[in-house]
Amino acid sequence: MRLRYATALVFLASAMPAAAAPAQGTPAAPAEAPIRLANHRAVYDLSLAKSEGTRAVEAAQGRIVIDFAGDACKGYTIQTRQVTILSSGESGERISDLRNTTYETGDGKSLRFKTGAVLNNVPSPAIDGTAETSADGVKVKLKEPKRDQYTVDGTVLFPSHHMLRLIEAARKGETTVSVKVFDGSDDGRKVYDTLAVIGRPSATPAAANADRDKPLREGDMATMRRWPVTLSYFTQGDGERTPIYTLSFDLYENGVSGAIHLDYGDFAIDGTVSRFDMAKADPKAEGECGK
Repeated sequence: MRLRYATALVFLASAMPAAAAPAQGTPAAPAEAPIRLANHRAVYDLSLAKSEGTRAVEAAQGRIVIDFAGDACKGYTIQTRQVTILSSGESGERISDLRNTTYETGDGKSLRFKTGAVLNNVPSPAIDGTAETSADGVKVKLKEPKRDQYTVDGTVLFPSHHMLRLIEAARKGETTVSVKVFDGSDDGRKVYDTLAVIGRPSATPAAANADRDKPLREGDMATMRRWPVTLSYFTQGDGERTPIYTLSFDLYENGVSGAIHLDYGDFAIDGTVSRFDMAKADPKAEGECGK
């Protein structure tokens, strides 16, 4: 169980495509600023949001820490750690410590990933590999737990460019985005079908969430445009399917996620930002890319 960018966040180019020249005599529409994902560190405290069924989770706590760094020139690095403690009268206490690191090239064509997990103090085999996209699909090469490779047909997005795609769609007023996503999580062999539903933008705090994400209610983040997003993950296949899980969150225009809600069906977890640190933006970070 881990947060995905939308990944994130989550989440193709690092800037909006150039608009076509307007017809003569037609005033040009105001241009959107390029999309730039903020370099930041966010800490989310976890709590139980709902629980139902015969093997109900009675309590949940933990923390997600996300470190995001990079730009379209240098590429994007995401480091995620999620520690979760679930308790129930039937199964007792379950503790998971999941760590995932990805490096994605600025053009979104290559991904390096490494994942480790400790469940109830028992380490799971590490997952280590690379993925490359082409016009035909994605080719994944695994180094650990054993050398192997496989391919998946069709267009596949990696985490940072998934996030960029969602922001691009939100800016355009699109309400749904359906794409395949790969981030190297789980056993490194899963490409997920995803469906994002994007709501109307807002730049004011939501009254219902007045006590959540206080660090995002300060400075530039307080008035930054954001969209409510519900992102469902499915195993690949045809026909009607039930999502493996659903991630709801506020998507800020710089790629930061707030008001996180992870729904696994029989239980759900909320993630509230308890600490947020954002690096100072470098206006030249992407201005000379490719020169």
